[in-house]
Amino acid sequence: MNVIAKRRKIGVAVIGMGGAVATTAAAGLEILRLGTNRMDGLPLAHLSVPRMVQYEDLYLRGWDLNAQSLADAAVEHRVLPADQMASVEPALSAIRPWAGVASAAYCRRIEGANMHTAAGHRAAIDAITDDLRRFRDEGDFDSVVMINLASTERTPQASDAWASPEAFERGLDADDAAIGPAMLYAYAAISAGVPYGNFTPSTAAEVPALVELAQRHGVPLAGKDGKTGQTLIKTVLAPAFKARALHVDGWFSTNILGNRDGEALQDPDSLKSKLGTKGSVLDSILGYPVEDHVVDIRYYRPRGDDKEAWDNIDVTGFLGQRMQIKVNFLCKDSVLAAPLVLEIARVLDLAQQRGEAGPQEQLSLFFKAPMTARGDAPEHAFPVQERMLHSWLMADTAA
Repeated sequence: MNVIAKRRKIGVAVIGMGGAVATTAAAGLEILRLGTNRMDGLPLAHLSVPRMVQYEDLYLRGWDLNAQSLADAAVEHRVLPADQMASVEPALSAIRPWAGVASAAYCRRIEGANMHTAAGHRAAIDAITDDLRRFRDEGDFDSVVMINLASTERTPQASDAWASPEAFERGLDADDAAIGPAMLYAYAAISAGVPYGNFTPSTAAEVPALVELAQRHGVPLAGKDGKTGQTLIKTVLAPAFKARALHVDGWFSTNILGNRDGEALQDPDSLKSKLGTKGSVLDSILGYPVEDHVVDIRYYRPRGDDKEAWDNIDVTGFLGQRMQIKVNFLCKDSVLAAPLVLEIARVLDLAQQRGEAGPQEQLSLFFKAPMTARGDAPEHAFPVQERMLHSWLMADTAA
């Protein structure tokens, strides 16, 4: 007698649930559950991978400093057209974010009243862990994954507390200021056995203490800083320039965007964290430093989620002849990011099923600053990253 395998049901606990990316991802899942056959933008939709959860079996909930319903938040973000908004409004109206953990010292531009009043690091972790436990139990999920979509935090000064799990525990007891909210969420996830993905440039699970802790607990990690727009284009074009021996003399990149992410980046310390992940890609791919690599990001409120990125690339070719390439990418930031969040959640869940722990290097395709298994320099070239992910995904089918 044929036995139909039970489909896995996965909860995705999102930090920054009221943001444009999270509301777009939640709306997308509802539209998929309503029966659409449009799978555009979902990079892994065409692959049949054993044990990987179906999109319709992902359920997003999570934390945000704004307590408004996801429907109200989605209207405010203006990503979805009216017809799509009407179809998902009933489902999104029923979802309100949980109270979040935050620190004005780490993210000065984002405020909200929907915040845990926990006193100290340990109390904050207890609150996050309680939310995860309640989410898993009430949703009757086979597993839970955590994804960080919060606004960019400033990068703290390196601390001895980051060196080992034991040092991190001492830092938690002392409420060490070098342990920010993103690290508290990551620690809570790892301690609860929940895979963790960092889609932001904030310092989180990549510190040695949390990497080692994840390996001890058998928890997969991925991050950091989702690769959606301008950096995606760089990691596609740069390998082609290298293959054709076109020397990149300079690359000028600028962005304008008007969503909450852009607002947070008005803080110079948060902006520095973002520029740090965007600026390291070219030299790694090309094999030499691009001395005139300029990256500029500006908050421009009228654009909302409609981001515009300009690139001017100066190259030298045969016989020392100079040439230029111009790229103008007009995109919806959240429409590019939301499907990647869903894919990261699916792959992290599959990694846990396969018994893997620590940094999941095969997810490099989706990040500007990928974590690596041995802590060595990451691969940035898009074609190589794509082959790496597909080889890992298809490992079960090749056996």
